[in-house]
Amino acid sequence: MSRRTIRFATPDDAATIHEFIVGLAVYEREPDAVETTPEILASQIAEAHPPFECLLLEERGDALGMALFFSNYSTWRGRPGLYLEDLFVPDEHRRKGIGAALIRRLAEIAVNRGCARLDWAVLDWNDPAIEFYRALGATPEAGWTIWRLDGEALAAIAAQES
Repeated sequence: MSRRTIRFATPDDAATIHEFIVGLAVYEREPDAVETTPEILASQIAEAHPPFECLLLEERGDALGMALFFSNYSTWRGRPGLYLEDLFVPDEHRRKGIGAALIRRLAEIAVNRGCARLDWAVLDWNDPAIEFYRALGATPEAGWTIWRLDGEALAAIAAQES
């Protein structure tokens, strides 16, 4: 088997990142939910302070998976953290250690940056992902539920006067 490499994505990788995002949306039963474009992703990753970073695992120049993440902060620990927004490996490359390699590299980055933790969310029906994360030693945060304001609700609350 040829050597796999993990590297940080650049603006030139925007089409690949977009393809993986769309693949994840299809897997998560939301095929029409992706609004971003390769052009938006390329522009954002090229910013001086990009809103996200992305790792790509490659073999012979072909991207086989990605981990897209960004920084967050733990007020209780007084230290930064990383939030894994998307981990995606296409079906044909699953069960080959790609996801685990990406998580290991992301954990290494978190430790090197002095992060207190690495967080992510998993859909409650996604048993393969839940089993995968448990096998890595991750645990769900009991008692916590993710909440969100977006779309019309976000715009409505923003428009309210104080």
